[in-house]
Amino acid sequence: MKKIIIFGNSSSGKSTLAKQYAERFSLTHLDLDSLAWQDTVPPQRRDLQDSVNELNNFLALNDNWVIEGVYADLLSSISYQATKMVFVNPDIETCIANSKNRPWEPHKYESKGAQDDNFQMLIGWIRQYPERNDEMSLNAHRKLFDEHPGDKIEYTSNERAPINE
Repeated sequence: MKKIIIFGNSSSGKSTLAKQYAERFSLTHLDLDSLAWQDTVPPQRRDLQDSVNELNNFLALNDNWVIEGVYADLLSSISYQATKMVFVNPDIETCIANSKNRPWEPHKYESKGAQDDNFQMLIGWIRQYPERNDEMSLNAHRKLFDEHPGDKIEYTSNERAPINE
């Protein structure tokens, strides 16, 4: 059974890596953005317990999965179930370069233009990662990673070993 959690800064490569794991091992892939936010303008976080309940529903329906996102609060509620934890932690400039090369994400934005309109905000958000003190910060991710007693790995660049395990 494979149950993999992947987290890190925005544009760190979480989704790319999750897709690779999902394809390699036929895992069900969950992007936590899909259950963390209300469908409002501007977007607002859902009640944490509502998101946790939806996450638990996903787990009840799937034995083998890869879950990725920036939400240490959500991930900490299920980290004990993970057979592997992956902290994708490249430097800020790598994340910014990744964001510039990001394809349109139709599950997040109604158009490529809408995604591009959000680009400057995203760059600012990426740059604040080491200084923020919320559930999406380097501090929260480091704590989640350091406290996990099981199998874990941290990647500090876009260069990663082939996924064989």
